Amino acid sequence: MKRWMVLLMLAMFSTAALSGCNTVSGAGKDVQKAGEKVSDKAEDCKDGKC
Repeated sequence: MKRWMVLLMLAMFSTAALSGCNTVSGAGKDVQKAGEKVSDKAEDCKDGKC
């Protein structure tokens, strides 16, 4: 019974850690896209198209 609980806890921790990595990765991509939009707009304003 004790071994079963340890395996269950390990599985739950692994699942939480892996889903957390995917969430952070997705957030990083969103921030990167937002940064690209800001950079593009800054370049447009720099050329006087603002």
